[in-house]
Amino acid sequence: MLPAATYQRFADFLSIKERQVWRWSDLDRSFRAHLEQRRRIGKLQESTKKRYEVTLREFEIFLAEKGVSLVADITKSLVESFKVWRFDRIKLRKYARGGTGLALDVAVLHHVFAIGVEDEMIARNPVRMEERPGENPERGAEPFTAAELSHLREHVGEDLLAFLLLRWTGFRGSDAISLSWKEVNFNQKEIERVTQKRRKRVVVPIQVELLFALEAERESRKPHASDRVLLNPSTGNPLTRPRLYQRMLALGKRAGVMNAHPHRFRDTLAVDILLRGGSPYDVAKILGDTIETIERHYTPFVKELRDRVRLLLDTGSGLESLPVAGNAERTVKPLSQSPKPN
Repeated sequence: MLPAATYQRFADFLSIKERQVWRWSDLDRSFRAHLEQRRRIGKLQESTKKRYEVTLREFEIFLAEKGVSLVADITKSLVESFKVWRFDRIKLRKYARGGTGLALDVAVLHHVFAIGVEDEMIARNPVRMEERPGENPERGAEPFTAAELSHLREHVGEDLLAFLLLRWTGFRGSDAISLSWKEVNFNQKEIERVTQKRRKRVVVPIQVELLFALEAERESRKPHASDRVLLNPSTGNPLTRPRLYQRMLALGKRAGVMNAHPHRFRDTLAVDILLRGGSPYDVAKILGDTIETIERHYTPFVKELRDRVRLLLDTGSGLESLPVAGNAERTVKPLSQSPKPN
């Protein structure tokens, strides 16, 4: 109600400072600068940065639909509404995987508002974490069955090299499409690569079926060392991650195998190695994962491992067969062999 100059004189005299009104655009800009800083110092991969930016764009669209622009107006109830909105949008995508990206979106938003709290743009984080990405036990590994692999082989067609590379390396889609010929050592029959997601160096023995396919491809194309191994059969250009995903789903559709996305080949190789007698350590080294991850996601699928433990418990000498201290001749008998009470 006062002229601006008059109000400013009063405010200066009373030492009143104007309260900063933060908008979502301010927080968005601050978080993007945080991502770029971490990317430059090698703490964040460019692919991960781009995935975070997807969440930022989606949340911005949601806020625009709700008519919300101020950070102070982003409440817990509003974020809960976003979760439902986002889940529905994920399911509507042509190649969606049942909304499995929602946990990551929520985790990213939690990180965004944590930065907002640090920068004093907001008092409390309005994002409630329900689960960490990949930790939902109902949405774990999805290895192919033997029958599904057989059906995929029958209908693989011109996607044979991509199929074999995923099948016998367990590469994530990002590693499969960016693999170059210089990383394929034909003399040692190994593929050596630093994974994009975890930056771990993996050395994968080339299975004989994959080796024949790679040799045939090399002979046919005469590629340079820096050329990509996987090409799009339709265009002859390097295969992109979305196109690889789409082609594998299309292969699955031809073969009658639902949801044949590339990551299922990674799950399949992990379980296959365990079934063949490999240890979780072996799988972790091949996939570039931690032993904890392997044990949590893949060993529950291998009944043979549980049967092996059961056999060890039912046979041989165990703890209670050891000599009792002070009497080398005496051992503890199992309850089934103990004398019956009078």
